[in-house]
Amino acid sequence: MTVVFVFILGLFIGSFLNVVIYRLHRAESFIKGFSKCLFCGHRLYAKDLVPLFSFLFLKGRCRYCRQRISRQYFGMELATGFSFALIFWQIFGLWDLNIWWQNITWILGAQLLIWWIFAAFLIIIFVYDLRYYLILDKVSLPAIILAFIANLFLGHSWLNLLIAALLAGGFFLAQFVFSQGKWIGGGDIRLGLLMGMMLGWPHILTGLFLAYVLGAIVGLFLIAIGKKTLSSKVPFGTFLTLAILVTLLYGDILLHWYLNLWR
Repeated sequence: MTVVFVFILGLFIGSFLNVVIYRLHRAESFIKGFSKCLFCGHRLYAKDLVPLFSFLFLKGRCRYCRQRISRQYFGMELATGFSFALIFWQIFGLWDLNIWWQNITWILGAQLLIWWIFAAFLIIIFVYDLRYYLILDKVSLPAIILAFIANLFLGHSWLNLLIAALLAGGFFLAQFVFSQGKWIGGGDIRLGLLMGMMLGWPHILTGLFLAYVLGAIVGLFLIAIGKKTLSSKVPFGTFLTLAILVTLLYGDILLHWYLNLWR
């Protein structure tokens, strides 16, 4: 089925996103230059870079120096593959290639491409914040502009997007000012703006609610197993990005379910 090919495409995109994260952290260009081992610096060739399979075949170690490779590479490739497949599934369903080709329209094709790009940005932000407790402006600011233009192209109201962005950004700005930067960082404010530009109104409310629910559940679990304390720092951007992606895919279903609770 087509969704399988989409999953494989996502694996290769995930491999590239790993390179982007690594080079962003080292302030290197991810456009040019060949891939190399982080430990011995040996150039990596095509046989070393096959998503998932190279990691499994090499048992998670560099072919040349035998240093252990971070499981981030395997996990991120897998997550990107599933994300791309879920987005395709949500838009087109599990059609075979012939049915998909017959039913595709330019607006659905544009939505698919745009949501894939959204997912790529969100995955970069998720992993970078999880690893380094930092949301880079060089990622979030271009994503904000891109999300605004892309959603206008898909027919969303500019006022709708602006209201959602100001609501989320203002919500995080108020927390930042009130806590003097102790609760959240400036990157979360920009991520709030991105959240609004990607989701619009009223799904921004769903996304914010979901982010805090996820944060509370994961936080309590980590405290219960002794990995965190109440005063521990938590990369909240990871919950925001996950909430954005889930709301993007299932926002209508979640909003409908929530409203029905009060009827």
